[in-house]
Amino acid sequence: MLTEGDSRPGPSHGPRAKDARRASAAWTWLGVLPFFLFAVLFLLLPTAYLMIGAFQDAQGHFTLVNFRDLLQETVLEAYWISFKVSAASAAGGAALGLLLAWAAVMGRLPGWIRPTLMTFSGVASNFAGVPLAFAFICTLGRIGLVTVLLKKYLDINLYSTGFSILSFSGLTLTYLYFQIPLMVLIVTPALDGLKREWREACDCLGGTAYHYWRYVALPVLWPSVLGATLLLFANAFGAVATAYALTGSSLNIVPIVLYAQIRGDVLHNQNLGYALALGMVLVTGLSNGGYIWLRSRAERGRR
Repeated sequence: MLTEGDSRPGPSHGPRAKDARRASAAWTWLGVLPFFLFAVLFLLLPTAYLMIGAFQDAQGHFTLVNFRDLLQETVLEAYWISFKVSAASAAGGAALGLLLAWAAVMGRLPGWIRPTLMTFSGVASNFAGVPLAFAFICTLGRIGLVTVLLKKYLDINLYSTGFSILSFSGLTLTYLYFQIPLMVLIVTPALDGLKREWREACDCLGGTAYHYWRYVALPVLWPSVLGATLLLFANAFGAVATAYALTGSSLNIVPIVLYAQIRGDVLHNQNLGYALALGMVLVTGLSNGGYIWLRSRAERGRR
């Protein structure tokens, strides 16, 4: 029988309970072990390998020549074109994706529209590479379906206007196919976070739709929208399979120059390729870092 002040540990604080908690924690860490293993093998080790190779020459000696070579005109032009393609596709994808998500979430549309749009967005946002390039060539190529129909029924020669599926505008248009659905998937939860009570309070205080969007909705949404745009930029900047399959070497963007340096027979300079890749890692890392910071800020704003 325990008396007052008896400090004998109860059943929930004994050695067995501590052993059980340690065993439970061990099983919990075991569950996330595949994630850490994947991150180490496919993210950390390749990045470290790139960093080491970027500071070496072909004989393995330390050098800064690779970073000096990044200032070549062709390399700077490749980075500039990649920036333009990524920015254009990110801005277009963000604007159109936001409008689509807003119509599905807040528009007075039939109930089946939203699940259908979300399902399509989940599939289309991952449709890239050779299949996507082939689909756009068959659609908007010189003898593509849309090109032929425009010429036959509307007497519009698409390619006489200067458009080409192998150009900057063609690649940007192709990227929009997966950028718009990705924006829909990212921004829909943010639109769901706009509480109906906020709009009702604005109406009760005599505010209009302009006041609601200007002073309530947009201040809450802008971190999510801007963060999603940065994520779209990083997504386009690192895309290589679609651009290579669509344009080959006709459009000088960083992923194609990188591929030529590492795998090419003429421009083969593997260590310069590592420096190019490290530059891409820095650009996409900054974009993703901005997205994470803005997303955390948006979550705090919604709370």
